[in-house]
Amino acid sequence: MKPPLSYQANMRHRPMISRRLLFPADFQLPPRNSQPKPPKTEPEHVYDAWLASREIPGQKGSYLVPGAQRPLTFDNAQLALFVTRHCTLDFLGVLWRLNPLRTTLMMSLNILRSLFPAFRGYSQALIVDELQSLIASESFTWSRLLYLVSTEVIRRVIEGLLDSLAASNDNIVLGSARFFIEYKQMEQRVRLDVPTLADPTVRALLQESDLFARSFAGGGFGMLSPLDFIHVFSLMTEIASHLFLIISLTRGAFHFGVLLLSIFSTLLPLVLSWFSCSRDQAESPTSAKEARANDRQERLRNMAYSDTHRPEIALFGLGDWILKSWSSARKVVLAAEQPLYARNTSIIDQFNLMELISMAQNIPLLLLVQNSSASLGSLTVYRSSIQSLMYASRNLVTTTKMAFQGIFLMAAFTASMKLKPRLNPKHDDVAHYIPVHGGVKIVARNLSYTYPGSTEPALKNVSFSLKAGETLAIVGYNGSGKSTLARILLRIDDFDRGSLLINDVDIRRYNPNDYHSHLSAVFQGFSKFSTTVKENVGLGNVDKIAYKPAIERAIHLAEADTIVESLPNGLRTMLETPGFESFSYAGSTKSEFSQRHGLSGGEWQRIALARAFMRANEPGVDLLLFDEPTSSLDAHAQNQIFDTLESISRTPSGERTKTVIFITHRLSTARRADKVAMMENGTISEFGTHNELIAQNGAYASLYRASV
Repeated sequence: MKPPLSYQANMRHRPMISRRLLFPADFQLPPRNSQPKPPKTEPEHVYDAWLASREIPGQKGSYLVPGAQRPLTFDNAQLALFVTRHCTLDFLGVLWRLNPLRTTLMMSLNILRSLFPAFRGYSQALIVDELQSLIASESFTWSRLLYLVSTEVIRRVIEGLLDSLAASNDNIVLGSARFFIEYKQMEQRVRLDVPTLADPTVRALLQESDLFARSFAGGGFGMLSPLDFIHVFSLMTEIASHLFLIISLTRGAFHFGVLLLSIFSTLLPLVLSWFSCSRDQAESPTSAKEARANDRQERLRNMAYSDTHRPEIALFGLGDWILKSWSSARKVVLAAEQPLYARNTSIIDQFNLMELISMAQNIPLLLLVQNSSASLGSLTVYRSSIQSLMYASRNLVTTTKMAFQGIFLMAAFTASMKLKPRLNPKHDDVAHYIPVHGGVKIVARNLSYTYPGSTEPALKNVSFSLKAGETLAIVGYNGSGKSTLARILLRIDDFDRGSLLINDVDIRRYNPNDYHSHLSAVFQGFSKFSTTVKENVGLGNVDKIAYKPAIERAIHLAEADTIVESLPNGLRTMLETPGFESFSYAGSTKSEFSQRHGLSGGEWQRIALARAFMRANEPGVDLLLFDEPTSSLDAHAQNQIFDTLESISRTPSGERTKTVIFITHRLSTARRADKVAMMENGTISEFGTHNELIAQNGAYASLYRASV
């Protein structure tokens, strides 16, 4: 079976990850409307195993919702074994290379600490037996008792030191792994394009991949961290050590009776503990710096994951900036999110005095066993080992169940890392963008496009040509396909049939990032980023986002000077955006995050125009495409914006340097264009100059007369 994915074969951005884990042979996407087929009995790739695990038993072609737990069936067990065999070792190898020494230390300490409970019980048994012998022989001395207790205390101190070291080391290893996985997840999100994310199977894959990334913070299936897989081995070692100790001490019927009594006395408090309520640890206070970092990382994550922002992230090449900014904020947050046990661990915390008291409580039982073949030490070992066995066995079962689910989340993460953006050309077909004099030359022939899940095409046989440096106005009724055509010209969406030549080269041969660097645009549904005015504007040209004069010039070109001046903090004013709420954190003041300023529709439109002008004024930009750029502005402001467009698309001597396309409902502005395209029902019904279309006395002439 071929999965509905194609995989990225470029190693430049992933030097730390093995080729076998992330880069098998490339796959090609099937037709968009095709349904994913269930894989064969033996999957070919990790993706196949992931998809098969989501299939509902007995309902072929029906799949579990993303994040649903897989039933423990024979088929799923085989799929889990396949995933484990093909990517687990490679994945753990990647995490090991992040911190080789600390990861090795973590594994060693986990195994060593798993032996502590059995050794602790055996040590206590020796002390109790010696006390029993001293009392029975009537040679008991307090100095001897003090010596035995001191020895036990020293052993506990050493054990506490190792526990403290292990806790601190585990936190560092887990933190670095968590940051790496989340970074890769964010990187893939900002790299994928709109057509790829439109695939429902891809979206399900990414949702489960995101669950896997979150599980490193304890938010995945059953609060299991993937690094807890290592604890399976330590739990098995602990169980084996207790069993060995119990078997070695059990000799004869009397010992067996003591063992049964110990099992009963151990199970009783465990059963009672199930009905008790656990107490939550108090939250640690959060500093202002940490709270700001929390807020910023959430805003950047929202930006990367939002479908609304996807076109502008692609067009303005914001992926690297988002990753860099998120990375800085995330490091601050991770440093502040250390567990309380890692922050406050001390020897006193690790030293459990209650166990010594419990051991001492066994001394009065001496009279019951002093004349038998059983020692009080045996009873101590039975009690401690059986209790530890119960806890370890229960934890092993729980961890194994969660690990079974986590294997398929790991499969989703591994498969998602191989996703290749649909719009990227094959390596052999890549053509480098070569500018032509005057702007961009466009030739479209019979373009057709149908949105995923729709039966009616949004574009049908659209054909037109535009010379470099010309201005085109696209007009028409709502729903006629104007914005869809704009997204295809900007290489945000692909087309199904036809051809589109940019500077006499098939647009599909251009790398989207290369092509986008020569464009600037305002989308009809432009982004309202949850950040400052400065960043909202500067994201149009991230290379100059810190250069205040460039931002001020873009704001001036958009006639937005008075708006910025009226804001409480000028360029540093945080803007209020719909659909995003900043979080409150312990230790942060209300004013730090709640003072966001709302803008009207017209004010937001000027901010979006300023963002486009950040790049539009650059010499390397050859095409400006503005989709309804003045829909919320009055007639006077509209004329000013189009005057600015005319100005920046020409040299001071009047020579044209940029091709301009604008979509408008106001036909009075269409007269400014060299060519006018009248769109009806997804196609261009009329094309020519304003005067030519008026002379034709067709749909454009009728619409124009009705609007003036």
